[in-house]
Amino acid sequence: MCNDKALGPMLGRCAHLARERMDARMSKYGMTPAQTHVLLNLRQRGGQLPQCELTALMRVKPSTVNGILDRMVEKGLLERTVSVMDARRRLVTLTPAGVERESQVKQSFQEAEALIARGMTEEETETLRALLERVIHNLEEDRTL
Repeated sequence: MCNDKALGPMLGRCAHLARERMDARMSKYGMTPAQTHVLLNLRQRGGQLPQCELTALMRVKPSTVNGILDRMVEKGLLERTVSVMDARRRLVTLTPAGVERESQVKQSFQEAEALIARGMTEEETETLRALLERVIHNLEEDRTL
């Protein structure tokens, strides 16, 4: 039985469309969603992080992060260096080009957020946010079963 108003399919469709629109905005900068997350995480944390911390934030395998970072180094968006405090650790640092790209990415993200909330009052947007937080909580809670 198909129900156009069932919550699961509606949430799935919303997630798909939101991701699609964001990906379209990022593609004009030659950025993947994962690269976007790297830029945002680095910028939020002062522009530099040990690679192991970035890997933990990304919640992916170290080999996956290596590939993402390799491509970003090739684009001149960041650099990796050996930590002077611990030669076993690598530091990931935004370059000036990476800082500029992060600013562009942030602007595109804000545009996508505005698109999602278009036609809603601020109160409606906050209500939607609270309801989605509850849905997320419910679904995460079910993971423990």
